[in-house]
Amino acid sequence: MDLTGKIIAILEPRSGVSARNGNSWMSQEYVIEVPGQYPRKMVFTVFGEDRIKQFNIQAGEEITVQFDIDAHEYNGRWFNDIRAFNVFRGQPAQTVPAATSVAGAAPQAAPFPPAQPAAVSQAANAPFPPAQEPAGENAADDLPF
Repeated sequence: MDLTGKIIAILEPRSGVSARNGNSWMSQEYVIEVPGQYPRKMVFTVFGEDRIKQFNIQAGEEITVQFDIDAHEYNGRWFNDIRAFNVFRGQPAQTVPAATSVAGAAPQAAPFPPAQPAAVSQAANAPFPPAQEPAGENAADDLPF
């Protein structure tokens, strides 16, 4: 999935040592805001010190983030994990090569179809034809019986 917006916050990096293999790890979270009539915000994570340095995300920067969404359960509650695997400055090209995430090859999002004007879209999807105003002197009595 892709999301384009402005970085409004950079949270403190987290690091530690893996209990399974003893290797050190690092992650950092960022808040991106998508412009619009009702701006939306999303927190995403960049995992790995090498990727944090490679992406070099700065506050106030306009970026496009490619990310994967996963959920996990902990003590009967579910939590979302939004992990970035690629970052572009500004708008990416239409044909972006697939990047490899930690879990394997990431799927590419299909582009949205072009938007239709509202009037055409509503008329085409309406279950009933639009109501018409009655004409003539018997306008109040338009019943067939």
